[in-house]
Amino acid sequence: MSVVEMKVPTIGESVTEVTLSQWLKADGDYVELDEPICEFESDKATLEFPAEAAGILKYVAAEEDDLEIGALVATIDTSAAKPGGDAPKAAAPAATAEKADTPAPATTSAAAGHPSPAAAKIIRENNLTDVAGTGRGGRVTKDDAQKAAAQPAAPATKPAPVAAKPAAPTYTPRTDFSRGESRKKMSRMRRTIADRLVSAKNEAAMLTTFNEVDMTEIFALRKKYQERFVEKYGVKLGFMSLFAKACAKVLLEMPDVNAIIDGKELMYHDYADISIAISTPNGLVVPPVKNVESLNFAEVENAIKALAVKARNGDLTLEEMSGGTFTITNGGIFGSMMSTPILNKPQSAILGMHTIQQRPMAVNGEVKIRPMMYLALSYDHRVIDGSTSVTFLVKVKQLLEDPTSLLLDV
Repeated sequence: MSVVEMKVPTIGESVTEVTLSQWLKADGDYVELDEPICEFESDKATLEFPAEAAGILKYVAAEEDDLEIGALVATIDTSAAKPGGDAPKAAAPAATAEKADTPAPATTSAAAGHPSPAAAKIIRENNLTDVAGTGRGGRVTKDDAQKAAAQPAAPATKPAPVAAKPAAPTYTPRTDFSRGESRKKMSRMRRTIADRLVSAKNEAAMLTTFNEVDMTEIFALRKKYQERFVEKYGVKLGFMSLFAKACAKVLLEMPDVNAIIDGKELMYHDYADISIAISTPNGLVVPPVKNVESLNFAEVENAIKALAVKARNGDLTLEEMSGGTFTITNGGIFGSMMSTPILNKPQSAILGMHTIQQRPMAVNGEVKIRPMMYLALSYDHRVIDGSTSVTFLVKVKQLLEDPTSLLLDV
């Protein structure tokens, strides 16, 4: 019998572990070469795992198992015949003998009642007994152990109620409403986001500086040129391309804001790869638009649109998710008035956009109603001084309030 071992492949430099999210082929199925047999969920994407040979598939790992790179996932018996086809001639007598001598398999799997390593840990910590297994072959999964641990202990017998005094008021609590709870395993992407946010908060000397920008001139620019812009480029002129271009211009003028810490050195960049925060059903992703300083507004808008579609469909590649020297996040689309965005490691700064509100402002000695937006720049004080951060935000504000200077690059 010839057996091919299927092991977790190397996915990327930063990926050391994956989760087996689901099997695409059943245990014992005949699989063809390069046919997807299961899906892995990594920190950044979901990937299909193809068969490395044709034959009978045998599970080794179970769904929802966390596997290190190189861990054994399954085996493929390449000597087995494809169903409906002719068995190999040399193997036919052995197969016949095996069929005659081997008793029928027991209906109960040997895995029944046995916990996975993760489940065994939870069972020990909570002193659990008789945990029912819902995994393949009756195996006790991590989810089974978590549910058993979450079950409340049997309530003690209540003592007989004491008769209340006739004059004392009585109250009967209502019980006709829900008190239900549920648990759901965090996806690998959500766990990775959580770890990185905590790491960014704990490892960087993060501060935030604020300013506000009058959006009057940007509104006027978009109103005047929007139809012609759409007609020529097939995409709308949005706020994000204007903000990205303004930031890219100032980033090249102030390289400290565009730098990162690499060990005991500061790494500077002569380009602006701006990561755009995109909300997806699985969490927030920040793919970068590269060389924003060299793109026109239509190219920036098309790049952001393409990345957003891929992100929401789960089609972003690891390469498209990597890199970036600066990040822009727009909480204003959800109604945020002001916030302190958290750094996107290893970057040293992130700009937060917020909702636009009509507010009374003093303009040339007169009170006028203007569309105003608060801006927040969070930065790593190890790299960027306070005066540098304030100056950066003021320069971005000036470009946005006079977009003609941005267009003319003056």
